[in-house]
Amino acid sequence: MAARRRRKRRRRSKSFLGVHFDFHARDDCKHIGRNVTREMVRNIIKRVRPDYIQCDCKGHPGLSSYPTKVGHPAPGFVRDPLKIWRGVTAARGVALYVHYSGVQDWEAVKRHPSWARVGPNRRRDKKNTSVFGPYVDELLLPQLKELADTYDVDGVWVDGECGSLEPDYGKGVLEAFRRETRIRTVPRKPTDKRWFAFAEFCREGFRNYLRHYVDEMHAHRPDFQIAGNWAFSSFMPEPVSANVDFLSGDCSPTDSVNSARLAARCFASQGLPWDLMAWSFRSKPDETCPSTKSVAQLQQEAAIVLALGGGFQVYFRQKRDGSIHDWQMDVMVEVATFCRERQPFCHRAEPVPQVALLYCGAAYYRMGPDLLRPWSGQLDPLKGILKCLLGLHYSVEIAMEHHLAGRMDDYPIIIVPEWEYLPGEFKDELLAYVQGGGNLLLIGPRAAAMFAKPLGAAFRRRAETPDQWLQYGGNLAAMKTPSRRVSLTDGVQTVGRLFAENDTGGPSWPAASIAEYGEGKIAATYLNLGERFNYASTSVARDFLAALVRQLFPTPIVHLEGSDTVDVTVTRIGGQLVVNLVNTAGPHADPNVAVFDRVPPAGPLEISIRTGKRPERVIVQPGTLHLPFRFADDAVKVTLPRLDIHEIIVLEDAS
Repeated sequence: MAARRRRKRRRRSKSFLGVHFDFHARDDCKHIGRNVTREMVRNIIKRVRPDYIQCDCKGHPGLSSYPTKVGHPAPGFVRDPLKIWRGVTAARGVALYVHYSGVQDWEAVKRHPSWARVGPNRRRDKKNTSVFGPYVDELLLPQLKELADTYDVDGVWVDGECGSLEPDYGKGVLEAFRRETRIRTVPRKPTDKRWFAFAEFCREGFRNYLRHYVDEMHAHRPDFQIAGNWAFSSFMPEPVSANVDFLSGDCSPTDSVNSARLAARCFASQGLPWDLMAWSFRSKPDETCPSTKSVAQLQQEAAIVLALGGGFQVYFRQKRDGSIHDWQMDVMVEVATFCRERQPFCHRAEPVPQVALLYCGAAYYRMGPDLLRPWSGQLDPLKGILKCLLGLHYSVEIAMEHHLAGRMDDYPIIIVPEWEYLPGEFKDELLAYVQGGGNLLLIGPRAAAMFAKPLGAAFRRRAETPDQWLQYGGNLAAMKTPSRRVSLTDGVQTVGRLFAENDTGGPSWPAASIAEYGEGKIAATYLNLGERFNYASTSVARDFLAALVRQLFPTPIVHLEGSDTVDVTVTRIGGQLVVNLVNTAGPHADPNVAVFDRVPPAGPLEISIRTGKRPERVIVQPGTLHLPFRFADDAVKVTLPRLDIHEIIVLEDAS
């Protein structure tokens, strides 16, 4: 038995597949551990074969679901469930992480009001602790050390972090802010002067809090692995500045495919091991009785993540005594098999630069009102353009400023989706990129206005009303979104027109333009296309964007025909060129559909892949299906008869 307990466990940097369990213990949990057995845990491991398991230890209410000696235990225990989870996982060489709520801890602020964040109304927060206060040293760190020393857990997945951070108006915080910035009047809302300075001060407080507990734990236990949920992600678009061991987040339980499309691309370029968690269940916002998702739903969500090179885990709720719903592992077994079949061709694959879609953290941080949670629509333009580009079968990376700085030339096209601010040096680098032969597309009048001179565009001072109609390809579509009228210099190409009425007989003005600049091209739309597409997509808007991108980037590696519901992701793994095809059909974004059990197949698909060299073989994985192909004009031409959810085309020995 002792030998089995010493079996080596896979570190997160080498892990691919996990299962997450939590139940956020509260006062109703008086029989914790009653039905938690070694056989229960053994069954999960035997059937699912995960690299790691994450189980509950402290949720947002702040009561621990194990008999902690340093924290606040739930009311009653029949046995210690964490001891059972650890014993079985250790014996079988499976890593064990714990779910721990960080900034958000209701019990801590109830027992220690001075630990709470203070709101702008001077009231103490009932849920969230202050990242400037003693909570991190008085409770969080002692409890993490207890988990490491007493239970030998491999690491922690810290929940309730970025999404729980809010501006802190505690007395000590305001004194420190005034002392550091010399700003006497502290802003109370995003429209106040100096809001950005105060928001950034609070964000830096979170960064320091995160660095502190990560460094302290690594000093205490160097092999203890830590991730803050959503740190350095779509919530926190910036370079990794804390010594976290991996990056992770849990996708929205609703509209999960689109959530994963965005989140995975934000993690993929950050330079650390990463994974995304899918919720296994879905319910209406006002309902407490969720339905378990189908195998097909979870496989579709997994495919988005796998295609981008990430690891995958699924979240299942534990019962109030800490046990699990055994039948749900039937679902997880099929999802795990689907993932494992694709792992050799996906995990840690490197993207091949095609379309770079800019996520400007500097602009996002200036928008407010949220500090590190984009829940107020700040990312709607980015989401809209991403959805449109993916529907057009472009292989898209979401790139932040630090991803692009110094390597813009790697990308045939860079797209700026409606950001209203860009740092000066970054703007200069974008222009230098275009002058050197790059292609830049600016979406929206405010983004375009920052580049008016190279665009050859003169903007009217008065902003237009948001009601207009976009004309392209012989059709019109309503565009209830901000726009500007512009006059263009000679030689600038106009693309599309905007009309004040749903008729082409009245006055119109340019919807977009393309101008040559140095050796490259710069283009812009004079309406907020992404924001509108996110909420009211039209084929006119899709075709309009397609025409712009096609003129700037006429030769993508992959050209696909036969379906408008297939995401294309081009990567390299093991020196081979790989094309991931993910079928995103089905009602995954429909708020009135909780569970669906079939993804309508796509195909046949006609696919052209520019390789520049004839490959030896074209193989569809998983399954090692040799696909007949012809090679012409430096491209491989294939027909894929059917795409169910996720297929991977591997071009062996293609350069």
